[in-house]
Amino acid sequence: MTRVVLASASPGRLNVLRQAGIDPVVVVSGVDEDAVIAAQRPDAAPGDVANALAAAKAEQVIVDLDPELSTDCVVIGCDSMLFIDGGLRGKPGSGAEARRQWATMSGRSGVLYTGHCAIRLYDGAETHRGVEFGSTTVRFAHPTDADLTAYLASGESLRVAGAFTIDGLGGWFVDGIDGDPSNVVGLSLPTMRRLFARAGLSIADLWSDNPL
Repeated sequence: MTRVVLASASPGRLNVLRQAGIDPVVVVSGVDEDAVIAAQRPDAAPGDVANALAAAKAEQVIVDLDPELSTDCVVIGCDSMLFIDGGLRGKPGSGAEARRQWATMSGRSGVLYTGHCAIRLYDGAETHRGVEFGSTTVRFAHPTDADLTAYLASGESLRVAGAFTIDGLGGWFVDGIDGDPSNVVGLSLPTMRRLFARAGLSIADLWSDNPL
């Protein structure tokens, strides 16, 4: 029985998997994201940075994983960042920073990159590793000052890359997307399907082994 282990505290990612029929074991990593980003080359592509963060999360979770789980599992690490104005934006550090981000996002488009890392463990040993990023263009609306203030007061923007969501309160202020919506939530189902297949895992088997 191959268990799916989600190396993330994100309720959005958990919800994507559950809505798709997989109930994973959640093991939160404590990766220092700033340190991982600082270790990347200055000219690193946005997708490569997202992939490095995703791999770091999966790798850290594996170190202290319950031996019973590591007998047969696949560990998923993910990380998302918004690329706009030539730079990457993760979670804003404060409400003021979130407001500044929205001032430059409103009425414009950005690209949400989500890195994915899938590490297959069998009998405690790594048998396969795959890394791939997804990218989705997001078209932002012009929220009114009152609406933006209320949104920022909710605290949601502080918990998500780019200071927005499409599956929560922030969805009111997204005019549309071009690409995979689950990638914007933080876990791309098409990307994960490909990574699972490369690891020799079928969706049907994962449904059976990780029932809701």
